[in-house]
Amino acid sequence: MRSGFRFLLLAATLALGACVSAPNEQEVQPEEAYYDKARSAMSSGNFNVAERNLDLLETYYPFGRYAEQAQLDLIYARYQNLDLEGARTAADRFLRLHPQSEHADYALYMRGLASYNLDVGLATRYLGVDPTDRDPGEQRQAFRDFSELLSRYPDSEYAPDARQRMIAIRNRLAELELHAANYYIRRQAYVAANNRARYVVENFPSTPSTEEALILMAETYRVLELDDAAKDAVRLLAVNYPESKAFNSRMEFQGRDLTPENRSLLNAITFGLLGRD
Repeated sequence: MRSGFRFLLLAATLALGACVSAPNEQEVQPEEAYYDKARSAMSSGNFNVAERNLDLLETYYPFGRYAEQAQLDLIYARYQNLDLEGARTAADRFLRLHPQSEHADYALYMRGLASYNLDVGLATRYLGVDPTDRDPGEQRQAFRDFSELLSRYPDSEYAPDARQRMIAIRNRLAELELHAANYYIRRQAYVAANNRARYVVENFPSTPSTEEALILMAETYRVLELDDAAKDAVRLLAVNYPESKAFNSRMEFQGRDLTPENRSLLNAITFGLLGRD
């Protein structure tokens, strides 16, 4: 009886051990199998499966013959899965491991593209958010990545698109400054509004926001009773934008009257948030 019981216990233990170890033995496949599955999945648009197989390939064969290409593919698969942070991390890793790779320009471009779309693509496409109302940190990072790409690889096939995206980023940053300037005007914080408008003119002089920034400069200088500075802003506006909406038919500046209304001290120091009565 005892020997029979020991035999059954041993058999059960071995069977249980086989059940636990079998999936692990089946999970580890040849390097080429993971790579082929990943490429096939990407070709069919199944980027979840592609990413999973590329992650397994990296785990089991980090220095295999497919390692470098798999790391590049992982950047793309994560980007297509809308894992933009993950795509950026994968691009950082590739550039760290392969700084002299002939594909480094691609990794730089994808890193910039991921940052670019962290604010612009997802916010606008899925949330209906105006990207010029958002923190521009990711846009600035994308600008740096694209700038590095153009500096290191001016003849890259990705350079033209990177250049166009840099222009778009500059336009958005200028718009963001105008949003802030108009916010300060509503709060009657005219010095702060003037600083924001002047920043656009000085740092983003060729963007679509420049005309509006010059108008805001002239308006805020007038309300601050800095007449000479206001005249200079109007002259600059006339030279660069003679057809501006701010001029009437006689080329006379018709800016808004921003003369502040009488308000309490509390209303002034809280930028209009409190103490309206």
